[in-house]
Amino acid sequence: MTNSLVRSDFAPRNLFNEGWDLNPIVKELRAAGRSLNSARSALGRRELPSHDALVAIARGLRSALFPAHFGPSDLTEEGLDYFVGHTLDATLLTLLEQVRRALSYSDDSSLRHARATEIVRAFAARLPDVRNLLESDARAAFEGDPAATSIDEAIFCYPGMAAITLHRLAHELYRLAVPLIPRILSEISHVDTGVDIHPGAEIGGSFFIDHGTGVVIGETTRIGERVRLYQGVTLGAKSFPLDDDGHPTKGTARHPIVEDDVVVYAGATVLGRIRIGAGSSIGGNVWLTRSVPPHSRVTQAQARSEAFEGGGGI
Repeated sequence: MTNSLVRSDFAPRNLFNEGWDLNPIVKELRAAGRSLNSARSALGRRELPSHDALVAIARGLRSALFPAHFGPSDLTEEGLDYFVGHTLDATLLTLLEQVRRALSYSDDSSLRHARATEIVRAFAARLPDVRNLLESDARAAFEGDPAATSIDEAIFCYPGMAAITLHRLAHELYRLAVPLIPRILSEISHVDTGVDIHPGAEIGGSFFIDHGTGVVIGETTRIGERVRLYQGVTLGAKSFPLDDDGHPTKGTARHPIVEDDVVVYAGATVLGRIRIGAGSSIGGNVWLTRSVPPHSRVTQAQARSEAFEGGGGI
């Protein structure tokens, strides 16, 4: 009996042969993209980084940082150094090409490869420090969540841990003034975890995002040590200055400063260049646009009345 769902006369076909007139659509799509292409052409040939290559780079770096967790399942202690070295070598070579492409936006072509090499070497030299920070993050996740049975579980399973791993890598590239790539990496993490951290955000050690989904951390946010955020927290901008043409002024400090040992509970929204004092606790669903003294306890009712435990007014 012939399966009615299977065509016995199957042969490769395309929409042009099915009577679909795609030529006008293709022309319109190309015309729609011409404005962007012409802007790029005005500055000379510009190569864009590859999204797929950067996904592979993110996986390679994660494997090199946590080989026991994301390396081969049969990896032995004897083979550990070889695996890390081989993975780093291949990943950094791929990163070198992507950085070279990204630099086409800012560097003269004759200097681009040398500058890319310098950046990738500096990035590689920072990886041990990144690894130490991530170990403190994993420990904070284990110690901060009674549901966590081990540090390994936090590394394997927690979206907050995945998000901070990629953020710390993207942040180093951001500090090295690499165009485009840090933002692409942050969006890869955003899609994978539901956590949106701009690569410019400065985040201290022992950082823990519990549950993770819906957390947003803006570009100029500064976060101290041992800070914990829950799902749905926003550390965002209240407003931003505009230039004479009405466009947002770039690079202005417009996001919160969160000092050491602060906890921000689910759904809280903290906006503007305000300071959350060390040891404070911001309650669930609080809307906060004014600074909070150290050791404050802020609830929705207190936020509305602008009076907080431990620090008086805002």
